[in-house]
Amino acid sequence: MRIKTLDLTKTYQVGSSEITALDKVNLEVGEKSFTVIVGPSGAGKSTLLNLVGLNDHPTSGKILIDSVDTSQFSAGERRKIRLSRMGFVFQTFNLLPTLSAVENVELPMALAKKSRKEQREATVRLLEMVGLGHRLAHRPKELSIGEMQRVSIARALANDPEIVIADEPTGELDSKTAKEIITLLVEISKKGKKTVVVATHDEKVIEAADIVYAIQDGKVKPEG
Repeated sequence: MRIKTLDLTKTYQVGSSEITALDKVNLEVGEKSFTVIVGPSGAGKSTLLNLVGLNDHPTSGKILIDSVDTSQFSAGERRKIRLSRMGFVFQTFNLLPTLSAVENVELPMALAKKSRKEQREATVRLLEMVGLGHRLAHRPKELSIGEMQRVSIARALANDPEIVIADEPTGELDSKTAKEIITLLVEISKKGKKTVVVATHDEKVIEAADIVYAIQDGKVKPEG
């Protein structure tokens, strides 16, 4: 999956003031690349990922997926792309506390109406891949923070997406666990041949990137 933004702008109305979260952002995410968007908290990284992940609409500008203008997509088409072609990893994991690791990972497959047998086989394989084959029945409160993020990554891969979008995936982790998660995401890109986009303020992630975009006050420039 290739993504390109053209003068992407997002503004919010706060009282009588207009806040510009993104200001004419132009970037390209190459197919099967590991792209990093780096910048401080509040710079606009999450807003950018929400737009690229089709979870929100820009105020102006365009988002192209494989050269197709996404503004032409219906709500149903956007949902289908998010479910079948995209996977999401969040800083706060977003796991359902009452469900086991297996059940959390199965959720996207259930929404895609895959068979129970297919769900379970794929889920076990994914959890084993992220090193949690021994934690299948554990609920989030029984897992470490690093293990919860690994479940989140397995869930992002549930429907074999073309792109994985990760928002501050190491933000809650200690340095050792953060390094392990970065390594896992790089393997997903290189060995799994998937497009991976990571927004972070963790400079260590830059070393793994094919291309880096620096974002500050809603403006983006490529860093190399």
